[in-house]
Amino acid sequence: MKQKPNLPFWGLWNLSFGFFGVQIAYALQSANISRIFATLGADPHNLSYFWILPPLMGILVQPIVGTLSDKTWTRFGRRIPYLFIGAATAVLVMCLLPNAGSLGLAVSAAMMFGLIALMFLDTSINMAMQPFKMLVGDMVNEEQKAKAYSIQSFLCNAGSVVGFLFPFFFTYIGIKNVAEKGVVPDSVIWSFYIGAAILILCVIYTTLKVKEWNPQEYAEYNAVAESKEEKEDSANWLTLLRKAPSTFWKVGLVQFFCWAAFLYMWNYSTGAIAETVWNSTDPASEAFQAAGNWVGVLFAVQAIGSVIWAAVLPQFKNTKAAYAISLIIGGIGFAIVPFIHDAYLQFIPFLLIGCAWAAMLAMPFTFVTNALQGYGHMGAYLGLFNGTICIPQIIAALCGGLVLSLVGSHQSTMMIVAGCLLVVGAACVTAIRHK
Repeated sequence: MKQKPNLPFWGLWNLSFGFFGVQIAYALQSANISRIFATLGADPHNLSYFWILPPLMGILVQPIVGTLSDKTWTRFGRRIPYLFIGAATAVLVMCLLPNAGSLGLAVSAAMMFGLIALMFLDTSINMAMQPFKMLVGDMVNEEQKAKAYSIQSFLCNAGSVVGFLFPFFFTYIGIKNVAEKGVVPDSVIWSFYIGAAILILCVIYTTLKVKEWNPQEYAEYNAVAESKEEKEDSANWLTLLRKAPSTFWKVGLVQFFCWAAFLYMWNYSTGAIAETVWNSTDPASEAFQAAGNWVGVLFAVQAIGSVIWAAVLPQFKNTKAAYAISLIIGGIGFAIVPFIHDAYLQFIPFLLIGCAWAAMLAMPFTFVTNALQGYGHMGAYLGLFNGTICIPQIIAALCGGLVLSLVGSHQSTMMIVAGCLLVVGAACVTAIRHK
C-alpha cells in the first residue's frame, strides 16, 4: 500500500469547505427547533419528543450513505454525489419548515407539517454531512488527519456562528421578531432562506474543487480487506460491528454522555434563558422571542469558544487528558447557567461549553479513524459510528419530559443535568487506549 501524499493547506481546506454551509443549516435547526415548536403551541414537557426525529434520521441515513458510497464510483466522485443530493434536498426543506405556522393550518396540523419537514431536513443534512468525514478518511494520511479534522472543526464552528446569529442579525436590521400567536417570526423565516442559499453555494464550491480518487488510486492508498469472506461481509453491519476495534466502543461510551448533554442544551436553552434572564415562560411574548434570539447569540459564543479551544487542544501532549479536561470544563459551564441572570454574563458559561464542543468534534473521529486503519469499509464504519451520536440523543429525548418533571419542571435546571452528563463522559475517557 502506498503512503497517502501530504496535501497542501488549501487541499485540506477544500475537502471540508462545504461543511461550512451544511453547518449553517444544522445550526439554524439546533437553535430554532424548540423555539419553532414552542411558538406553534408545544408543551415544554413534550418538547424533547420533537428532538427524536433528527438523531433517528441520522442513525438511519448515515450508515446507509456510508455503505452505499463505499460501493459508488461515478465520474463525479464517490462521496460527492451523496453530498450534493443531500444539500439540494435540505435547501428545499429549509424554505418550508419555518412556514409551518403561516399556512392557515390548525395547531395539530401545523405541528405535523413541521414534524414532516423536520424529518426531511435532518435526513438531508445527515446525507450532506457524512461525506465530509469520509473524504478525510479516504484522502488524508495519518500525519495530517488531526489537522484535517481541526480544519473541519473550524469550518463547522464558523458556520455555526453564522447560523446562530442570523435571527438576532435580521431582528437588528428591522425584520420583525414577533408574530401573531402560532406563527414563526419573519426573522427566523428569513434566517432559513439565507442559510439555504449559502448552503448550496458552499457545496457547489466543494464539488468543483475536490477531485476524488478513482478506484485504482483509492486501492493504492487505502488498505482494504482482501479475503473473499471479508468482501462478502462488506455490507453486513453486524459483522462490521463484531469486528470493530475496542476503541470504537470505548469512544462510543464517551459519546453517549456527551451527546445526551448537548441534546438537552439544544432542547431547553431557549426556555432556560427565557426563565433565567427574561423571567418569561410564554412563547407568544416578546420577551420569550427575544430570549430565542439571544440563545442564538450564546450558541455563537459557544462556537467561538470552540474555535479558540480547538487551537489550544493540539498543545496538549496527552490527547486523552485534553479530551477529559475539555469535557469537565464544559460540564462546569452547563452547571452555572441557571445561576447567571445577566444576558451578557451568560457568555462565560457558553464559552466554557465551547471547550467541550471542540473536543467532541475533533477527537472522537481522530481516535476512531486511526484505530480503523487496515479494517477497510471506512465509510460504513463511520456511518455506524454515527450511532454513538444519534442513539444517546434519542434516549435523552425520550427521557426528557420525565427528567424535566423530576427536576421541578424548570428548563434551566436541565442545564445542570447536562453538566453532570459531561463530567461522567470525562470519566469514561480513561477507558480509551490510544497509541
